[in-house]
Amino acid sequence: MSAELMDEVLFEERASLSGPALGLITLNVEKTLNSLSLNMVDLMLAKLRDWRERSDIAAVFIRGAGPKALCAGGDVQALYRSSLEPAGGPCEYAEAFFEREYRLDYLLHKFDKPVIVWGHGIVMGGGMGIFAAGSYRIVNEKTRLAMPEITIGLYPDVGGSYFLNRMPGSSGLFLALTGASFNAADARYLGLAEAFIESRYADEVLAALTAVPWSTGVADNHERVFDVLRDFGQRSQSAMPEGNVEAAAAEIDAMCAGDDDLAIIERIANAQSANPWLQKAAVALASGSPLSARLITSQLRRCRGLALNAVFQAELVLSTRIIRQGEFTEGVRALLIDKDKTPRWQHSAASEVPAALIEEHFSAPWPENPLQDL
Repeated sequence: MSAELMDEVLFEERASLSGPALGLITLNVEKTLNSLSLNMVDLMLAKLRDWRERSDIAAVFIRGAGPKALCAGGDVQALYRSSLEPAGGPCEYAEAFFEREYRLDYLLHKFDKPVIVWGHGIVMGGGMGIFAAGSYRIVNEKTRLAMPEITIGLYPDVGGSYFLNRMPGSSGLFLALTGASFNAADARYLGLAEAFIESRYADEVLAALTAVPWSTGVADNHERVFDVLRDFGQRSQSAMPEGNVEAAAAEIDAMCAGDDDLAIIERIANAQSANPWLQKAAVALASGSPLSARLITSQLRRCRGLALNAVFQAELVLSTRIIRQGEFTEGVRALLIDKDKTPRWQHSAASEVPAALIEEHFSAPWPENPLQDL
């Protein structure tokens, strides 16, 4: 067994009984709930590219350090500092972060070897990008997922424009607009998890994966991972929590009906529901960024049906435009810097956001997309 410590990320090649190793990645910044920095992204990109090519690595397992989170998102404060660079111009760190983060997520989506992601605790924002990209996404009774970007003037990126569009009914649009958190049962319903396994089995799952008789065939190894997870899933069935999304599906679909973005936003924000989870979600949209709400509905519509590489290219355009504006900066200031929780959004309502401003956000700021090679 060999282990390598690189500050923010731990890499280990855990030898199996059959010879080929399990590549183990641990996001290792417990004090920030394993939030992603550019350095962490670069370390993982390099290691995964190496493991992808090596015949002695059979599968990859990704987890977060500590008991609280897989990953709570990107390092928003670092992005905030980058966004303070001169308005309208390049925000060097933030733009490099988005490009390389999307490369990492895309690499994970396209990794041919099994990628098992242990979605324990908080899985939000950038953490959702890593989690959603796994080929075997595991949730447990402590899992809490969300894409809460509307609260800071951003939008659900990291492939959200792809996987949110593939959720049942209008649930993806609703979750994007409200930032509502959801649990393991919801993730299963939404097609975002392959297995529910109780958190107490974490070490046993890893031990079982190192005991697997790995093959030289990638398809065979996928079957072996499936068999291991199925066994632990069967033991865990009684611990599955009660979900919220499926029970609210009819109300969600009614609020999100039609093609009028403003009407959808207003119906959700003004909702009066007897369902407390729905009502809390409505309040979150009502207090979130009106500009983000308009960008979210437009982005999901524009990306519907696109291939994954085209989605990441589109997200890079929108993220680059947003980081050069002031909405994100103000959202982070209010939530995380001054913590007054009273953001001064550029517009008081979604109906006041000019159509020209929306279109500007979808106009590429460079002659060639940096992700054109995906």
